[in-house]
Amino acid sequence: MPVRLTSHVGGDEGDEARIEVIPLIDIMFFLLAAFMLVSLSMTHMQRVPINVPEASTGIPESKTPPVQIAVDATGVITWESVIVTPSEITTRLQTLASPAETRVMISADEEARHKHVLAVLNAVRAAGVEKVNFETREP
Repeated sequence: MPVRLTSHVGGDEGDEARIEVIPLIDIMFFLLAAFMLVSLSMTHMQRVPINVPEASTGIPESKTPPVQIAVDATGVITWESVIVTPSEITTRLQTLASPAETRVMISADEEARHKHVLAVLNAVRAAGVEKVNFETREP
């Protein structure tokens, strides 16, 4: 026999107090997700301080940032804030250590003409650069 929380005077004996499980499950999932996100943000990568030995046969990892080339709405091309022409882009990229490993990021204004962007892309490809990205933004 279930426990009654209130006394009924008269009539209906069918109403019993009960615990709704579905809202409790929803709350538990929310708390679980919140604790997981908080615990992930609190983790810090810590390691024991060690002195790494030198190796003469090691290959250094070069994660250099990409070369930034921008095209504004009027068609002006800039290489890291310096105005350049497409032929200057080709010669500058060819003077870099290894053009095949160089990464280039082309940022073009949405109002820029297609021919200006293609001129930059052609200049980059003429220098032998294979890794070309276009900067976009999320809507």
